[in-house]
Amino acid sequence: MSKWRDIAIQCLNDEAKAVTNLIPNLDDDFEKAIELILNCKGKVVITGVGKSGHVGAKIAATLSSTGTSSFYVSPLDMYHGDLGVISSDDIVLAISYSGQTEELLKLIPSMAERNIPIICMTGYKNSLLAQHSVASLCIYVEEEARPLKLAPTCSSTATLAMGDALACSLMAAHGFKERDFAKFHPGGMLGKRLLTCAEDVMRTEDLPVTSPDTKLGEAVTLVSQGRLGICIAVENDKVVGLVTDGDIRRSIENSQSKFFDLTVGDIMTKKPRVVSRQTRIIDVDKILNTNNIHCVLVVDDKMHLLGVVDSFSTIL
Repeated sequence: MSKWRDIAIQCLNDEAKAVTNLIPNLDDDFEKAIELILNCKGKVVITGVGKSGHVGAKIAATLSSTGTSSFYVSPLDMYHGDLGVISSDDIVLAISYSGQTEELLKLIPSMAERNIPIICMTGYKNSLLAQHSVASLCIYVEEEARPLKLAPTCSSTATLAMGDALACSLMAAHGFKERDFAKFHPGGMLGKRLLTCAEDVMRTEDLPVTSPDTKLGEAVTLVSQGRLGICIAVENDKVVGLVTDGDIRRSIENSQSKFFDLTVGDIMTKKPRVVSRQTRIIDVDKILNTNNIHCVLVVDDKMHLLGVVDSFSTIL
Protein backbone atom coordinates (compact mmCIF):
# COMPACT_ATOMS: atom_id res chain seq x y z
CA MET A 1 0.00 0.00 0.00
CA SER A 2 1.35 3.44 -0.97
CA LYS A 3 2.19 6.06 1.62
CA TRP A 4 -0.51 8.29 0.12
CA ARG A 5 -3.17 5.76 0.94
CA ASP A 6 -1.67 5.33 4.40
CA ILE A 7 -2.04 9.06 4.99
CA ALA A 8 -5.63 9.01 3.66
CA ILE A 9 -6.51 6.10 5.94
CA GLN A 10 -5.02 7.90 8.92
CA CYS A 11 -7.00 11.03 8.06
CA LEU A 12 -10.26 9.09 7.86
CA ASN A 13 -9.52 7.30 11.13
CA ASP A 14 -8.76 10.61 12.83
CA GLU A 15 -12.01 12.14 11.60
CA ALA A 16 -14.05 9.04 12.49
CA LYS A 17 -12.67 9.22 16.04
CA ALA A 18 -13.52 12.91 16.23
CA VAL A 19 -17.14 12.19 15.30
CA THR A 20 -17.65 9.31 17.75
CA ASN A 21 -16.08 11.41 20.51
CA LEU A 22 -18.97 13.85 20.12
CA ILE A 23 -21.44 11.39 21.62
CA PRO A 24 -20.64 12.22 25.27
CA ASN A 25 -21.15 15.91 24.36
CA LEU A 26 -24.85 15.38 23.65
CA ASP A 27 -25.92 16.86 26.96
CA ASP A 28 -28.87 18.92 28.22
CA ASP A 29 -27.84 21.80 25.97
CA PHE A 30 -28.48 19.62 22.93
CA GLU A 31 -31.98 18.88 24.20
CA LYS A 32 -32.48 22.60 24.87
CA ALA A 33 -31.35 23.46 21.34
CA ILE A 34 -33.86 21.00 19.86
CA GLU A 35 -36.70 22.43 21.95
CA LEU A 36 -35.77 25.99 21.01
CA ILE A 37 -35.81 25.18 17.30
CA LEU A 38 -39.05 23.21 17.55
CA ASN A 39 -40.74 26.16 19.24
CA CYS A 40 -39.23 28.71 16.89
CA LYS A 41 -41.91 30.62 14.95
CA GLY A 42 -39.40 31.96 12.44
CA LYS A 43 -36.29 30.53 10.84
CA VAL A 44 -32.96 29.17 12.01
CA VAL A 45 -30.33 31.66 10.84
CA ILE A 46 -26.89 30.04 10.66
CA THR A 47 -23.72 32.09 10.64
CA GLY A 48 -19.98 31.52 10.82
CA VAL A 49 -16.68 32.65 9.36
CA GLY A 50 -14.31 30.76 7.07
CA LYS A 51 -14.58 26.98 7.18
CA SER A 52 -17.27 27.29 9.85
CA GLY A 53 -19.25 29.39 7.41
CA HIS A 54 -18.93 26.82 4.63
CA VAL A 55 -20.06 24.05 6.97
CA GLY A 56 -22.83 26.30 8.29
CA ALA A 57 -24.18 26.79 4.77
CA LYS A 58 -24.36 23.02 4.35
CA ILE A 59 -26.12 22.60 7.70
CA ALA A 60 -28.64 25.27 6.68
CA ALA A 61 -29.30 23.40 3.42
CA THR A 62 -29.77 20.12 5.28
CA LEU A 63 -32.18 21.64 7.79
CA SER A 64 -34.20 23.36 5.06
CA SER A 65 -34.52 20.16 3.04
CA THR A 66 -35.68 18.16 6.05
CA GLY A 67 -38.46 20.35 7.34
CA THR A 68 -36.73 23.05 9.40
CA SER A 69 -36.73 26.47 7.70
CA SER A 70 -33.18 27.73 7.72
CA PHE A 71 -30.69 29.85 5.81
CA TYR A 72 -27.05 30.89 6.07
CA VAL A 73 -25.79 34.46 6.21
CA SER A 74 -22.24 35.71 6.71
CA PRO A 75 -21.63 37.62 9.96
CA LEU A 76 -19.69 40.18 7.92
CA ASP A 77 -22.76 40.87 5.81
CA MET A 78 -24.93 41.10 8.91
CA TYR A 79 -22.53 43.49 10.59
CA HIS A 80 -22.53 45.73 7.52
CA GLY A 81 -26.26 46.08 6.99
CA ASP A 82 -27.89 42.68 6.63
CA LEU A 83 -29.10 42.33 10.22
CA GLY A 84 -32.54 43.10 8.83
CA VAL A 85 -32.78 39.57 7.44
CA ILE A 86 -33.19 38.32 11.02
CA SER A 87 -36.63 38.76 12.56
CA SER A 88 -37.57 38.69 16.22
CA ASP A 89 -39.10 35.23 15.69
CA ASP A 90 -35.83 33.72 14.47
CA ILE A 91 -33.05 31.79 16.21
CA VAL A 92 -29.36 32.25 15.43
CA LEU A 93 -27.06 29.24 15.24
CA ALA A 94 -23.53 30.65 15.47
CA ILE A 95 -20.57 28.42 14.62
CA SER A 96 -17.05 29.13 15.88
CA TYR A 97 -14.65 26.43 16.99
CA SER A 98 -12.71 28.82 19.21
CA GLY A 99 -15.84 30.57 20.41
CA GLN A 100 -13.86 33.80 20.24
CA THR A 101 -14.41 34.81 16.60
CA GLU A 102 -14.59 38.59 16.65
CA GLU A 103 -17.09 38.88 13.80
CA LEU A 104 -19.56 36.72 15.72
CA LEU A 105 -18.98 38.35 19.09
CA LYS A 106 -19.82 41.75 17.59
CA LEU A 107 -23.32 40.46 16.81
CA ILE A 108 -24.13 39.44 20.38
CA PRO A 109 -25.31 42.89 21.58
CA SER A 110 -27.67 43.22 18.62
CA MET A 111 -29.13 39.79 19.26
CA ALA A 112 -29.52 40.49 22.99
CA GLU A 113 -31.22 43.82 22.33
CA ARG A 114 -33.81 42.11 20.11
CA ASN A 115 -34.20 39.06 22.40
CA ILE A 116 -33.08 36.72 19.64
CA PRO A 117 -31.70 33.52 21.23
CA ILE A 118 -28.31 32.22 20.13
CA ILE A 119 -27.39 28.56 19.91
CA CYS A 120 -23.71 28.04 19.33
CA MET A 121 -21.44 25.27 18.13
CA THR A 122 -18.01 25.64 19.65
CA GLY A 123 -15.10 23.58 20.88
CA TYR A 124 -14.96 25.43 24.17
CA LYS A 125 -17.94 25.78 26.51
CA ASN A 126 -16.20 28.49 28.55
CA SER A 127 -15.70 30.70 25.49
CA LEU A 128 -17.35 34.12 25.20
CA LEU A 129 -19.71 32.89 22.48
CA ALA A 130 -20.83 29.98 24.65
CA GLN A 131 -21.34 32.23 27.67
CA HIS A 132 -23.73 34.43 25.68
CA SER A 133 -25.64 31.55 24.10
CA VAL A 134 -28.82 29.94 25.36
CA ALA A 135 -27.48 26.52 24.39
CA SER A 136 -23.92 25.49 23.56
CA LEU A 137 -23.20 22.41 21.44
CA CYS A 138 -19.67 21.20 22.11
CA ILE A 139 -17.70 20.14 19.00
CA TYR A 140 -14.31 19.80 20.73
CA VAL A 141 -11.74 17.55 19.04
CA GLU A 142 -8.46 16.42 20.53
CA GLU A 143 -6.49 17.28 17.40
CA GLU A 144 -6.83 17.86 13.68
CA ALA A 145 -6.02 15.12 11.19
CA ARG A 146 -2.43 14.14 10.56
CA PRO A 147 0.20 14.70 9.22
CA LEU A 148 0.31 18.40 10.22
CA LYS A 149 -2.66 18.55 12.63
CA LEU A 150 -3.20 22.14 11.60
CA ALA A 151 -5.87 22.53 8.90
CA PRO A 152 -9.52 22.36 10.01
CA THR A 153 -10.26 18.71 9.26
CA CYS A 154 -11.48 16.85 12.33
CA SER A 155 -13.04 20.02 13.72
CA SER A 156 -14.96 20.82 10.52
CA THR A 157 -16.06 17.18 10.23
CA ALA A 158 -17.26 17.26 13.85
CA THR A 159 -19.19 20.47 13.15
CA LEU A 160 -20.86 18.95 10.12
CA ALA A 161 -21.73 15.80 12.06
CA MET A 162 -23.26 17.81 14.91
CA GLY A 163 -25.37 19.64 12.34
CA ASP A 164 -26.56 16.33 10.94
CA ALA A 165 -27.38 15.17 14.47
CA LEU A 166 -29.55 18.26 14.89
CA ALA A 167 -31.25 17.69 11.54
CA CYS A 168 -31.98 14.01 12.22
CA SER A 169 -33.38 14.76 15.66
CA LEU A 170 -35.59 17.51 14.25
CA MET A 171 -36.78 15.22 11.45
CA ALA A 172 -37.92 12.69 14.04
CA ALA A 173 -39.56 15.40 16.13
CA HIS A 174 -41.46 16.76 13.12
CA GLY A 175 -42.49 13.27 12.00
CA PHE A 176 -40.77 13.98 8.67
CA LYS A 177 -41.50 11.22 6.15
CA GLU A 178 -40.28 10.11 2.71
CA ARG A 179 -43.07 11.96 0.92
CA ASP A 180 -42.20 15.15 2.82
CA PHE A 181 -38.61 14.75 1.67
CA ALA A 182 -39.77 14.34 -1.92
CA LYS A 183 -41.66 17.65 -1.76
CA PHE A 184 -38.40 19.42 -1.03
CA HIS A 185 -36.48 17.40 -3.66
CA PRO A 186 -38.85 17.13 -6.64
CA GLY A 187 -35.98 17.16 -9.13
CA GLY A 188 -33.83 14.59 -7.37
CA MET A 189 -33.77 10.85 -7.89
CA LEU A 190 -35.55 10.09 -4.61
CA GLY A 191 -38.11 12.80 -5.25
CA LYS A 192 -38.98 11.34 -8.62
CA ARG A 193 -39.29 7.84 -7.17
CA LEU A 194 -41.51 9.07 -4.36
CA LEU A 195 -43.78 11.20 -6.53
CA THR A 196 -43.97 8.97 -9.62
CA CYS A 197 -46.79 6.42 -9.66
CA ALA A 198 -47.26 3.11 -11.44
CA GLU A 199 -49.54 4.64 -14.06
CA ASP A 200 -46.75 7.05 -15.04
CA VAL A 201 -44.37 4.29 -16.13
CA MET A 202 -46.50 1.19 -16.75
CA ARG A 203 -46.51 -0.53 -20.12
CA THR A 204 -50.00 -0.60 -21.59
CA GLU A 205 -49.57 -1.72 -25.21
CA ASP A 206 -49.04 -5.21 -26.64
CA LEU A 207 -49.40 -6.86 -23.27
CA PRO A 208 -48.91 -10.66 -23.31
CA VAL A 209 -52.48 -11.57 -22.38
CA THR A 210 -53.92 -15.04 -22.80
CA SER A 211 -56.59 -17.40 -21.50
CA PRO A 212 -56.04 -19.95 -18.72
CA ASP A 213 -57.00 -22.60 -21.30
CA THR A 214 -54.10 -21.73 -23.61
CA LYS A 215 -51.67 -24.61 -24.19
CA LEU A 216 -48.19 -24.02 -22.84
CA GLY A 217 -46.70 -24.45 -26.31
CA GLU A 218 -48.55 -21.30 -27.38
CA ALA A 219 -47.70 -19.59 -24.13
CA VAL A 220 -43.98 -20.01 -24.82
CA THR A 221 -44.35 -17.97 -28.00
CA LEU A 222 -46.43 -15.35 -26.19
CA VAL A 223 -43.86 -14.96 -23.42
CA SER A 224 -41.10 -14.55 -26.01
CA GLN A 225 -42.99 -12.02 -28.10
CA GLY A 226 -44.13 -10.03 -25.08
CA ARG A 227 -40.52 -9.28 -24.05
CA LEU A 228 -41.52 -9.13 -20.40
CA GLY A 229 -40.78 -12.74 -19.49
CA ILE A 230 -44.42 -13.33 -18.57
CA CYS A 231 -47.88 -14.01 -19.90
CA ILE A 232 -50.98 -12.85 -18.08
CA ALA A 233 -54.03 -15.07 -17.74
CA VAL A 234 -57.28 -13.14 -18.11
CA GLU A 235 -60.79 -14.56 -17.84
CA ASN A 236 -64.01 -12.54 -18.09
CA ASP A 237 -61.83 -9.42 -18.36
CA LYS A 238 -60.26 -10.11 -14.97
CA VAL A 239 -56.70 -11.10 -14.13
CA VAL A 240 -56.75 -14.67 -12.83
CA GLY A 241 -53.10 -15.66 -13.01
CA LEU A 242 -49.56 -15.13 -14.20
CA VAL A 243 -47.00 -17.40 -15.86
CA THR A 244 -43.31 -16.47 -15.97
CA ASP A 245 -40.55 -17.83 -18.14
CA GLY A 246 -39.21 -19.50 -15.00
CA ASP A 247 -42.54 -21.27 -14.51
CA ILE A 248 -42.31 -22.58 -18.06
CA ARG A 249 -38.73 -23.82 -17.66
CA ARG A 250 -39.59 -25.64 -14.47
CA SER A 251 -42.65 -27.15 -16.12
CA ILE A 252 -40.55 -28.46 -19.01
CA GLU A 253 -38.14 -30.09 -16.55
CA ASN A 254 -40.88 -31.62 -14.42
CA SER A 255 -43.41 -32.72 -17.04
CA GLN A 256 -41.10 -33.38 -20.00
CA SER A 257 -43.20 -35.11 -22.74
CA LYS A 258 -46.48 -34.04 -21.12
CA PHE A 259 -45.51 -30.38 -21.30
CA PHE A 260 -47.52 -29.64 -24.46
CA ASP A 261 -50.65 -31.13 -22.90
CA LEU A 262 -50.57 -28.63 -20.05
CA THR A 263 -52.36 -25.28 -20.07
CA VAL A 264 -51.52 -21.90 -18.63
CA GLY A 265 -54.08 -22.56 -15.91
CA ASP A 266 -52.18 -25.68 -14.80
CA ILE A 267 -49.01 -23.84 -13.83
CA MET A 268 -49.97 -20.18 -13.35
CA THR A 269 -49.65 -18.28 -10.10
CA LYS A 270 -53.27 -17.65 -9.23
CA LYS A 271 -52.60 -14.66 -6.98
CA PRO A 272 -49.93 -12.61 -8.74
CA ARG A 273 -48.58 -9.43 -7.20
CA VAL A 274 -50.74 -6.50 -8.24
CA VAL A 275 -50.73 -2.76 -7.54
CA SER A 276 -53.05 0.12 -8.23
CA ARG A 277 -52.31 2.86 -10.72
CA GLN A 278 -51.58 5.24 -7.80
CA THR A 279 -48.94 3.02 -6.18
CA ARG A 280 -45.68 4.93 -5.86
CA ILE A 281 -42.69 3.63 -7.77
CA ILE A 282 -40.62 3.41 -4.59
CA ASP A 283 -43.29 1.06 -3.16
CA VAL A 284 -43.37 -0.96 -6.37
CA ASP A 285 -39.61 -1.35 -6.08
CA LYS A 286 -39.99 -2.66 -2.52
CA ILE A 287 -42.54 -5.24 -3.70
CA LEU A 288 -40.20 -6.41 -6.46
CA ASN A 289 -37.20 -6.74 -4.14
CA THR A 290 -39.09 -8.30 -1.24
CA ASN A 291 -40.70 -10.97 -3.41
CA ASN A 292 -37.70 -11.43 -5.73
CA ILE A 293 -39.81 -10.80 -8.84
CA HIS A 294 -39.18 -8.61 -11.86
CA CYS A 295 -42.63 -7.17 -12.56
CA VAL A 296 -46.06 -6.42 -11.09
CA LEU A 297 -49.46 -6.08 -12.71
CA VAL A 298 -51.36 -2.81 -12.48
CA VAL A 299 -55.09 -3.40 -11.98
CA ASP A 300 -58.21 -1.50 -10.95
CA ASP A 301 -60.46 -2.42 -8.03
CA LYS A 302 -62.23 -5.02 -10.20
CA MET A 303 -58.98 -6.74 -11.23
CA HIS A 304 -59.15 -5.39 -14.76
CA LEU A 305 -55.65 -5.29 -16.25
CA LEU A 306 -54.34 -1.74 -16.80
CA GLY A 307 -50.66 -2.34 -17.42
CA VAL A 308 -47.38 -3.88 -16.30
CA VAL A 309 -44.50 -2.30 -14.38
CA ASP A 310 -41.18 -4.14 -14.59
CA SER A 311 -37.92 -3.54 -12.75
CA PHE A 312 -36.51 -1.45 -15.60
CA SER A 313 -39.46 0.95 -15.31
CA THR A 314 -38.63 1.69 -11.68
CA ILE A 315 -35.18 3.01 -12.55
CA LEU A 316 -35.72 6.76 -12.91
